[in-house]
Amino acid sequence: MTPAPDPRLICALDTPTTAEARALVDQLSDAIGFYKIGLQLFAAGGMDLARELKAEGRQVFLDWKLHDIGATVEKAAANLAGSGCDLLTVHARPQVMAAAARGVQGSGLKVLGVTVLTSLTAEHVRADDHSLSPADLVALRVRQALDAGIDGVVSSPQEAARVREIARASGRDDFLIVTPGVRPEGSAADDQARAATPQAALKAGATHLVIGRPITAAADPQAVARAIAETIARL
Repeated sequence: MTPAPDPRLICALDTPTTAEARALVDQLSDAIGFYKIGLQLFAAGGMDLARELKAEGRQVFLDWKLHDIGATVEKAAANLAGSGCDLLTVHARPQVMAAAARGVQGSGLKVLGVTVLTSLTAEHVRADDHSLSPADLVALRVRQALDAGIDGVVSSPQEAARVREIARASGRDDFLIVTPGVRPEGSAADDQARAATPQAALKAGATHLVIGRPITAAADPQAVARAIAETIARL
């Protein structure tokens, strides 16, 4: 009997077209049940694919990183709340997060604040005029996310343990920690500056793992996805 897909494992559909994304989903079959649709695919009609995936009983993560004035974010989030999708990202700014929380109120769509992109190093953060280290900046934005009342954050696996500690101290054991920058052992880091293995990310406190190229660029994506699921099955 084929095991059900692990709901903690999210495959990033970072493809140029919805046709390529659809082919990947079909190839992965029931090895993956949760998919991320990012900006690249959004610009190519990704919302239609999102609705199609939801109709098939899959979970969908809209990684669109909304960032605008509060009223605009609230209205956009309210429109997306009716899509049936599961996760939505916004930039982790207090006004933006609070607006998104209002917009999705009463729906099943959960809002995540993007703290510090996993491609950024300490040098990049300093160049953006931040005096804090990436870890301290993540901690600040996690506290702001908790104050805004959203459902979780996106952070690198390297900050997951600290995020979990802060959330628990606030009485939010249900706080989601979604970690991109996850690379199975032996995989190339690509453009991820703060990466970790799936096992390390989950042990640190992550609730979900976002994995793209190690799965989607493999000769046999389904086999790789199943192998990753097996490595985290006991965690």
